[in-house]
Amino acid sequence: MGSVLVCDAVVLTLDASNAVHEGGWLSFDDGRLTGVGPAESTPDPAGFDTVHRLPGHLIMPGLINAHTHAAMVLFRGRSEGQSLLTMDGWYNSIREPELSLEAADIGPAVALSCAEMLLSGTTTFCEQYFFADEISAAVQRAGIRAVIAYGIVQLGDVARGEQELASAGDFVARQRSADGRVIPWFGPHAPYVDNTEELLRAEVALANELGCGLHLHMAAGPEDNEETIARYGLTATEALERDGFFAGRVHAAHCLDLSDNDIAIFAAAPAASVAYCATAGLRSGREGMCPAVGLRAAGVTVALGTDNVAANNSYDMVSEMKIAGLVASHREGRAQPLSSNDLVRMATIEGAKALGIASETGSLEVGKAADLIAIDITGHGYSETPDIETLLVYSGSGRDVRHVWVAGEQLVDNRKLVRQDFADIRADYSRTYADFWQRVEAARAVA
Repeated sequence: MGSVLVCDAVVLTLDASNAVHEGGWLSFDDGRLTGVGPAESTPDPAGFDTVHRLPGHLIMPGLINAHTHAAMVLFRGRSEGQSLLTMDGWYNSIREPELSLEAADIGPAVALSCAEMLLSGTTTFCEQYFFADEISAAVQRAGIRAVIAYGIVQLGDVARGEQELASAGDFVARQRSADGRVIPWFGPHAPYVDNTEELLRAEVALANELGCGLHLHMAAGPEDNEETIARYGLTATEALERDGFFAGRVHAAHCLDLSDNDIAIFAAAPAASVAYCATAGLRSGREGMCPAVGLRAAGVTVALGTDNVAANNSYDMVSEMKIAGLVASHREGRAQPLSSNDLVRMATIEGAKALGIASETGSLEVGKAADLIAIDITGHGYSETPDIETLLVYSGSGRDVRHVWVAGEQLVDNRKLVRQDFADIRADYSRTYADFWQRVEAARAVA
């Protein structure tokens, strides 16, 4: 790829000191950051193979979407009037038509999702779904970075659960990519509701043996706690702790219904984190809201996620930062308990910490992967502010992302995908979408 210098921009590092360099620069070579600094220390451009002069741009780490289901772009707009954070809403809107999914549907759907994420500045996402091998193949074609959790849904079928666990283990062993862009995990969908206790314990044991993380939905709907309180007199979080879930790396999505003791369990765990999906929570109509402020105060890593685009309709993580901040203000009853800087860190370095890849990405520091984005901040809605984070969170949009690099490879150049034309991705997806929903309707007609 050669050596690259990016300069004359506002550089937001998100390092430990949160350094911001006006008119700053960074450099990278062979996929790794080799330098970053203020304007006065800019190296001689003649020493680089490629130079990008980007005045009027914000350079920052690539955004990290800490929870989504990329293939579910096929369900965009299909859950109106349904809460996907309840068992009935999920089953009726999603699970029933999912029974018509085929492996060939996944690649085109994930390709569109990866394109939308890259074009809005996401360079890493955390995925949980079926057809994990097909998802991994699409991720590798796109060039984006992803933690892919093999989705395990049992729904009372013991044999299915055993088979899915074995397949998940095979997936983890097979898909650890040499370049580190694909990181395989286990993804028990929703504990106790659609995975039995026996299966959950087996998942924990195998994940520990293979050294991979667990990504699951937790306390997302009333069923979670109702089930475990009725059975054990414990919340879902307490029951999972009893079953060993919190001994290794566990990344829990939603967490709307957490007690003080539940938060204490997360805080005491060696590697527990939460994916705060504010838009999906609001759209679900649930009364509960993720206690992101309380979790962070207890020392828990809280990242941001969009959830699937049936629940959100968008992969725009810049918009998600704003919604997350507004929801936190409403929940806590005070103005901005999460600062703009907090929110940007939750969408970058905190997401990297949650996924166990903070040594690789999430901030602009020498030695880390060159995962970075350039946002045009010269258009309407942008003007001088005391800090660049407030400008980004409350005035910005993912549509203003102009350039994107992952591991030093430029994947978006002047708002256009580099590896494949977006129109081709969209056309392939549209054919897949039409075919899939025709199959769904045919299945419904004979049911």
